This record gives sequence, C-alpha cells and structure tokens, in this order.
Amino acid sequence: MVKTYSQLYLDARRALLATEDAQAAGVLARNLLCFTSGKTHAQLLADREKYASEQICADMEAVTARALAGEPLAYILGEWEFYGLPLYVDQNVLIPRDDTCAVTALAIKKGLFLEQDPRILDLCTGSGCIGLAIASRVKDARVTLADVSREALAVAKRNVQRNHLSGRVSCVQADVFEKPSAFLGKFDMIVSNPPYVTTQEMQELPGSVKDYEPHLALHGGADGLDFYRAIVRNYTSALKPGGWLCLEFGMNQGDGVCEILAASGYTILERSRDNNDRERALIAQYGRKED
Repeated sequence: MVKTYSQLYLDARRALLATEDAQAAGVLARNLLCFTSGKTHAQLLADREKYASEQICADMEAVTARALAGEPLAYILGEWEFYGLPLYVDQNVLIPRDDTCAVTALAIKKGLFLEQDPRILDLCTGSGCIGLAIASRVKDARVTLADVSREALAVAKRNVQRNHLSGRVSCVQADVFEKPSAFLGKFDMIVSNPPYVTTQEMQELPGSVKDYEPHLALHGGADGLDFYRAIVRNYTSALKPGGWLCLEFGMNQGDGVCEILAASGYTILERSRDNNDRERALIAQYGRKED
C-alpha cells in the first residue's frame, strides 16, 4: 500500500518509539526517509502530502526494521561524516565518532608545523577517517593508511577516492604486532586510534556495538593496552629521529599509555580531552623534546 511521505515518517517514528525517546525517534525516522526517498529534509517537508512509490514504501519498512533491530544508522545509510569529510562505512570498520576528533585535532595541529612534505602514518586506520582528515588539512602531507584487515583497507581506499586524495594518500596492509616492512620507510608522525576495549568491557558493550561493529577493531586485550605496547615495540623504528606519536585511548587509560611510552624513551607533551571532557588523546615525541 502506498503512503504519503508524511504517513511514512509518522509510521516510522511511532515504531521507533519502542527503542528511542521521542526526539531521537523523530530524527532517526527523518534520516531514514531522506535516505530511502533520495530527498532532502526540505524537499520532504514540501512533498509531505505527496504519495511515495511502492518501492520507497517497501524500502522504508525494511530500513525501519533494521533500525529497530539495533543496527546503527551509519551502517544502514552506508556513510558517515567525520571532520567535514563524507565517508563510506560498512560493518568491516568502526563508525567514526566525535571522540576521535581529539586525537585528530592534536595530529593536525602538529602536522601543520612539521617540516615540508611530512610523512604521516595512520595505524589501525579502519575507514581512514583520521588520516584523511589530516591530509585534508595539512595540504603538503603524504599520508599512509595502514590496517591488518583487507576488508577495512578496501573501505579506506574507497574513501581516499571519494575525497579526491589519492595523489597524497596511499593504503598498505600492516600488522602492529609485527615489525614494519622496510619499504614503508620513516615517518615524521604516527597517529593511531587502536583497539582499546578491555576483555571485560567487550562483554558489556551495547548491542548496537557488540552485534554490528568489528570486534577486531575494538578488543585491546585484558587491560586494553596490548596495541599500545605493540605500536611502541614495533613501530618506534619507523619514526624519524625526534618523531611524533599521537594516540587515542579509552577512559582511565591515559596514565597506563603514558607509562608505556615513557619507559621506551618518549616524552609526553600534551594530553587532550574530547567533547565530553574525557581524557582521550595524547601526543609524544621520541628521544627528545621539541626545541
């Protein structure tokens, strides 16, 4: 049965009240209707009394069911925005979150003052969101996106092309638990948002995360710090003398990450908070402080 766009919106909103509060249900219903209809919010308002096609009605019912099952909006839409960049996302990569703006901002701030044509490595890149944001702001940077997952790298490559950055951004497969290949060369800065969810926390994740987002990109070992130890152990050799390491970490992990870095010759220069005022990121220099 065909319905008007207004009816489609109201039906979806009513259904979504089972899992969302009134405001969130309305926003979600509107986003789903924009997606299925191909119309902007303004166009939907203008066309609210017009009838949608049978296909749009069927598609709206299907995506509403997916949302009710707990699937995140980003995966339903197949895209998300990060740092002003449109990114393709699927269940092979984490959904870019506002929390990650903290480490991205630190890396961009330092990247703008590195020597000309700096080389920057984004480890555990996932969708490529951090490295691409850096490349979009640091106009002479040469950025390498690295991940152990071939599926994640396919998403990252798609996002490089989507944002027209293939001239300065490349993708490579790399495992932080192994020494980097010599062909990677040396970098002025390494940035990473590695997996840092503890084994216990993995059991407590909300269903929208645990059931849909890749565990490979979440689980950081018993204490959540396995990847930080591996990055310092294996990738310090990939930094130029006096090079920079910029890391995101989880709640209450800052001191532990700093201890790992300090024990290996890094100087912590700044610890940063996210938009929720939680300590979330740091930047450190290897071997010596900046002059």
